[in-house]
Amino acid sequence: MSDTNKNAFQAGQAAGKAEEKSNVLLDKAKDAANAAGASAQQAGKNISDAAAGGVNFVKDKTGMNK
Repeated sequence: MSDTNKNAFQAGQAAGKAEEKSNVLLDKAKDAANAAGASAQQAGKNISDAAAGGVNFVKDKTGMNK
């Protein structure tokens, strides 16, 4: 293999490895974003549930929940 072909081959290998590493990093970033979104969504549901419970408690205590 000539030096030019060898260099081109090695450059192609390096580019392929760099692309694979970037894909792995992107996948990790997507996973982290999805986990953060799910966590925030669960927190919002918990707050909503707690607020609804508080409203029902007040209604029960004031006799408005018949």
